[in-house]
Amino acid sequence: MGWLDWILDPLAYGFMWRGLLAALMVGVLCSVLGTYVILQGMAFFGDALAHAILPGVVIAYLAGWPLALGALVFGVITAVGIGALSHRGQIREDTAIGIIFAGSFALGVALLSTVRSYAVDLAHILFGDVLGVSPTDLWFTFGLGALVLLIVFALYKEILVLAFDPTLAVVLRLPATFLRYLMLVLIAVTIVVSLQTVGVALVLAMLVTPAAAAQLLTRRLPSMMAVAALIGAFSNVTGLYLSYYVNVASGPAMVLVATAIFLLAFTFAPRRGLLWQMARRRRALGTALSSQSS
Repeated sequence: MGWLDWILDPLAYGFMWRGLLAALMVGVLCSVLGTYVILQGMAFFGDALAHAILPGVVIAYLAGWPLALGALVFGVITAVGIGALSHRGQIREDTAIGIIFAGSFALGVALLSTVRSYAVDLAHILFGDVLGVSPTDLWFTFGLGALVLLIVFALYKEILVLAFDPTLAVVLRLPATFLRYLMLVLIAVTIVVSLQTVGVALVLAMLVTPAAAAQLLTRRLPSMMAVAALIGAFSNVTGLYLSYYVNVASGPAMVLVATAIFLLAFTFAPRRGLLWQMARRRRALGTALSSQSS
């Protein structure tokens, strides 16, 4: 089989086309939002929020609503709740995240235990089912994803200042509280959009790993966002093809490709990579030894 056949043969199936488009959109969206997540140290928030929306999914399932709708409503409520608990500083943000994460996840598990067929009907929420994306799911992903990216790019400068210098944001009289809540809600929406592709258990990896790899390869935020989006899109598409040919789950395959790219960047990235730093230390040691001998 030639490389062109390797690429085109899976596209003869409609579910592969839809899965490919969904994987591309989610890869770009998660990676762009992920740059803000890692720059603001919000990885724990992303992980907690991904698990905290479980009650919304189960409630929607029990009520006969679209699962994504329940996840979206509960995700926004959870994000705003975390922001409200930690807003006045009486409770640290990581403490607020831990409280709401544990309580929400426990509620979700309790509700889940009442659903006898949950293993079949809700498994794709936990682990993703990109090959089961319907045309409605695709439009849902595209609509919410485009809205999130539009808001991010429209408020790029304001969010940039808030991420790197909150004090300057206050001096410039930016609506810091509003922007903070907005970022929490955007992360919640991004997680909900990604559920169909990688599921609750793996969505944090898609938020953090491509952005972390891009941080090792770039120095400016626009470049970091662009490189992260490319890594995310490439990881998802490659993982989808691997899942088709190797017969493994799509979500884990996508995450494994992104992790492999991160490890390559961590090892070989110019100036920041492990090998580069080892060579720099060796040169410094050689210079120090030569100066002592002379």
